[in-house]
Amino acid sequence: MDVNARRLENRVAIVTGAGQGVGEGIARRLAQEGVTVVVAARRAETGQPVVESIRAAGGQAVCIVTDVSVSESVDACVASTVQQFGRLDIMVHNAFMGGIPHKLEKAQIEKHWTSMSRTGVWASLFCARAAMPHLIASSARPQGEGGGRLILITSPSGVEGSANIPLYSPAKAGQRAIAKSLAREWGEFGITVNCIGPVAGSPALLTAFDRNPALQQAIEARTPLGRVGDITDDIGSVALFLASDDSSFVTGQTIICDGGSFLGL
Repeated sequence: MDVNARRLENRVAIVTGAGQGVGEGIARRLAQEGVTVVVAARRAETGQPVVESIRAAGGQAVCIVTDVSVSESVDACVASTVQQFGRLDIMVHNAFMGGIPHKLEKAQIEKHWTSMSRTGVWASLFCARAAMPHLIASSARPQGEGGGRLILITSPSGVEGSANIPLYSPAKAGQRAIAKSLAREWGEFGITVNCIGPVAGSPALLTAFDRNPALQQAIEARTPLGRVGDITDDIGSVALFLASDDSSFVTGQTIICDGGSFLGL
């Protein structure tokens, strides 16, 4: 075996919301292992710099402007990906709009729930439906040359619930239900479907830390490993595991990657 070979050479992935944060970290980590990455971002001005950075590091990537809340936009992203690269092996849905802290009585329920459900639950279904035939084709390839993977980025809040985000938590919990359902439906095709629940140093979280240092201290104090995750080395590596052949017998699961701050079931 060539120890210098990249593990997922020749495979193709779409990562939504990869213009920053967790999505960017996942895109970078997959590219490091040979995956051709489609950075699906709402705006080219956020997605293209990630593409250029991946290319500068020796990876392969393109940006396709995509609005995950619109099924036709997701369909077009998948179609363009397959047209350019001839395949799609890994679909990672990370993009999400919402999650601003608020108490229920102060929430603009119709406005906030619409944006979170459209980019969370609805978009997860849009991504799954558009990718499905290509993930089936990937799983039909010889072992080591493919394997259909759907990865949804949820949150520990979707497992344990959290105060002050009463709409965000159920939106994220819905993604876990989708993963469990599709894991059962798609098992016959050899496709695995899993979730990651990260706590990571995304730009939004780091900005919150700058504004409220006590928040950072509180999160780190309740975390056994004493820090938040790195978007590439920590969260990206979990996504890499789920995208690889190493996870071929893992499906319908949620991996909480938060340094141990949530230790429930």
